[in-house]
Amino acid sequence: MTTSPIQGIIPVMLTPFNDGGQIDYDGLERLIEWYVAHGSDALFAVCQSSEMLFLSLEERQALARFVVKKTAGRIPVVTSGHISDDIDTQIAELTAMSQTGADALILVTNHLDPKKTGNEAFKATLAKLLDRLPKDIPLGLYECPAPYRRLLTDDELQMCAQSGRFVLLKDVSCDLETVKRRVALTAGTPLRILNANAAIAWDAMKAGAPGFNGVFTNIHADLYKWLYASSAKHPELARELATFLVLAAVSEALGYPALAKMYHQRIGTFASIRCRAIDYDVRERFWALDAVLDKIVEGTEFFRAKIAKVTA
Repeated sequence: MTTSPIQGIIPVMLTPFNDGGQIDYDGLERLIEWYVAHGSDALFAVCQSSEMLFLSLEERQALARFVVKKTAGRIPVVTSGHISDDIDTQIAELTAMSQTGADALILVTNHLDPKKTGNEAFKATLAKLLDRLPKDIPLGLYECPAPYRRLLTDDELQMCAQSGRFVLLKDVSCDLETVKRRVALTAGTPLRILNANAAIAWDAMKAGAPGFNGVFTNIHADLYKWLYASSAKHPELARELATFLVLAAVSEALGYPALAKMYHQRIGTFASIRCRAIDYDVRERFWALDAVLDKIVEGTEFFRAKIAKVTA
């Protein structure tokens, strides 16, 4: 288990399925290698992009264990699998996920306040979980949009940061001023603010957010890595790249995560674009979807070539 800060470019992992709907572990192994080869600083397994709401607890555990095993300590792995509202079920599933070998266990904020009753309910649920979960595993927080987006208040964030038990927040505020404020509020604590919104990704990095945790790390993690690590040396190229990344990410509304699986099917990572979270034909619903992906791929390769040229 890592003792270093968990930050940088952290893809929210896909779960490949075969056409029968079972987890494709061979494809998953190739996907892990793709993430590592494309500059990922850590991996977020068993999250919303992983379709965790559609996985049994046994599948969530197995998925996390597999990612930990195949990553083999090269980069940290964090995992969630937190999908329940009932407190006893939460304790059971999070305890199970804490035993997968991951470097941090990520709590979903909306399950800490499932009835939307506010700060006191959040604190009461969190206190019960902190009392029952193993004390030796670092924790994180995830403002997952499903079933509803439950943003942390400043008070809640500071409480978690100052506890010393939390090492990251996947920030889904999608608001630059909120990210800046959160970075300031957590300064000097172990908690890192990881913005997940592509529209503010570069600005958030420049404001001190140490990385990016959005869905298009599943297509061009390396471009976000360059933006994070090298943009200060090439500001004009960074500005062009940041604009492309924003526009590409708008296509998340066109059948994600199947769209990202279409990309990996193209490059041979895995064979099927089957999703449990999607029960319709994405190509039928989103006309010209392959043409959209063509342009995203073309732009991705264009910027890879420009980056290679300036860093040669």
